[in-house]
Amino acid sequence: MEQGWRRRLGDRVVRHPRLQELEPVHIPPSTPRTPTRRFESPLVLMYGFGCVIAIGTLVLWLPFFNTEGGFTPFLTALFSATSAVTTTGLVVEESATYWNRGGQVVLIVLLTVGGLGFMSAATFLLIVIAQRISLTNLLIMRESTGMSQRTDLVRLTIQVVAISLLIQLLAFVLFLWRFAFTSDPVFDSVGEAAWQAAFLSASAFNNAGFSILPDSASLEVFRTELWILGGTAFLIILGGIGYTVLVDIARFKRFNRFRLDSRLIILVSLALWFLGMVGLFGFEFGNQDTLKGLPLGDQLTDAFFQSVSGRTAGFSSIDFAATEQHTNFFFIGLMFIGGASGSTASGIKVNTFAVILVAVLASIRGRPQVEVFGREITPQQVQRALSIGVLGLLAVFVVAVFLTLAEGFPFINILFETVSAFANVGLSTGITPDLSAWGQTILVLAMFVGRLGPLTFALALAQREPHAVYRYSVETVKIG
Repeated sequence: MEQGWRRRLGDRVVRHPRLQELEPVHIPPSTPRTPTRRFESPLVLMYGFGCVIAIGTLVLWLPFFNTEGGFTPFLTALFSATSAVTTTGLVVEESATYWNRGGQVVLIVLLTVGGLGFMSAATFLLIVIAQRISLTNLLIMRESTGMSQRTDLVRLTIQVVAISLLIQLLAFVLFLWRFAFTSDPVFDSVGEAAWQAAFLSASAFNNAGFSILPDSASLEVFRTELWILGGTAFLIILGGIGYTVLVDIARFKRFNRFRLDSRLIILVSLALWFLGMVGLFGFEFGNQDTLKGLPLGDQLTDAFFQSVSGRTAGFSSIDFAATEQHTNFFFIGLMFIGGASGSTASGIKVNTFAVILVAVLASIRGRPQVEVFGREITPQQVQRALSIGVLGLLAVFVVAVFLTLAEGFPFINILFETVSAFANVGLSTGITPDLSAWGQTILVLAMFVGRLGPLTFALALAQREPHAVYRYSVETVKIG
């Protein structure tokens, strides 16, 4: 027997002199398998939201959930489900009268799932049921929440669900007391008051803007009540400022100890709220159909509430069909910015706007690096923010062009509705129910893209940031 070891691998022979010969073993060549990316970040977000919207559309389409007695028109069901899941609040039928109690329950479930975020809810279920979580989902959660450790992500997901439900419960008690137990109750039935309080608290915290108050356009019936408007505005702020900011506030309690992300969100949000209040008050002070004629305190209350709600939630205490054109154009900009990353709000996000603003200021001051609060923002994050801002403007431009071609309404109204849909705000000049089927379909796409687009694109860019092996020579381009 020949000394040594021989093993046949296809057409290759490997020998080892110290081992006895073994019988040849044939191993057929195998084709390398390419791992599927179907359920990897960031497409899993689209799959998740798409599935929830499809289920919501199917349920709302059934005749058991409307007051008409027949099947809901498919486009109405699709529009309503998309608006609820994306927490937009635009409607083609009045939620208080078209949907029965069962339909309103479906809406509150959809907007709650959409507000918490599909990935937060899915991760929470994985923790509770399967006690395991995939690395892919952890990476998605890290990008959307800003947390860096795996244990932080798991703990944060539980905290998000628990804290949000606790806040909504406290708001429910507040609204219920006003609706049923004050000297001038709004509702005679405690059951109806409880349902209205539960719906309003969930809709406000999730920045959804849906309202089922009878005989009222949104919150106009409470426009002089600081208790309701103040409570709703506080819920909108808590839901739209981001969970990580709330954690920083509760943990550190001092502004200079917050993370850079939280400090930028707080400062820019305060500036936008103040700017929105001053702008609305100044533009509408002499408008008889909005603020004129109210006491000064009520005017300031309305202006502040609309500044908070008009950027993210979509509740309205005034009729935006009666506001001045420059007011609507001003709010188009506020809606486009939206709320904070990792919150229930949409838009290009306050974080993105803050990074762009800081980068512009650094360029004006001639600084080679983008610096703020003694910290430097990486060039990759600046490029990502600029990309999201430009793509957001491009999306609004495309949707507005198609809506202009399909509809005959004034352009300022079309642009207002476009940005409201894309930023998932829900404010309306009143033209949404009168849009054609094509126009409503375009808004459905705008709501879906606006909810997932900025985060999905940010995740895609984060995954495509390898270290460069080589770099090209530098050449200047004329600017300005």
